[in-house]
Amino acid sequence: MLTQRVVETRADQTIRAQLRDRAVHHVLANGLSDTSLRAIAEQLGTSHRMLIYHFGSSEEFWDAVLSGRMPTLEETWARVASSRNLPVIRLVFQIYGEALKDRTRFRTFLSQVVDSWLNTIASGLEKDLGVGRAKAKREARLRLAVIRGLLLDLLTTGDRPGTTETLREFARDRRASGWER
Repeated sequence: MLTQRVVETRADQTIRAQLRDRAVHHVLANGLSDTSLRAIAEQLGTSHRMLIYHFGSSEEFWDAVLSGRMPTLEETWARVASSRNLPVIRLVFQIYGEALKDRTRFRTFLSQVVDSWLNTIASGLEKDLGVGRAKAKREARLRLAVIRGLLLDLLTTGDRPGTTETLREFARDRRASGWER
């Protein structure tokens, strides 16, 4: 009986780690526009009850997500530039266009679309690389600009090999300068 409980505990730990990693990727790809457990659980293909089971509470879940390993630039690119995500990315760019024409109507979108990504990426950089907030935020802005630009290029040209290789070169440069592991 004791052996079976140890196996269950290891399985629970594995599931918890998988959920945390998927949540980290999701937050980096989509920002933090809705931090309810129900909303994030739905995006992760599970239920809020399972998140509470594995993490204990909403606060513990978000603590685990924010302390989780920051995905590499290549991992982030693979996720956001996947064929499955491109329709959503296209929609985000369409909303950007409308929002820039009518800033009053889209005030919330404009205030969240950049800041939520910047804050999430900067927090990960602070934790993973031990840099100060100002430096981390500048690096986060650079990463966000490169990924956004390459996504727009991919949607415009359809050149997946070219945009992916450009992202890989950017990641190599960031690693060489100590900004990527």
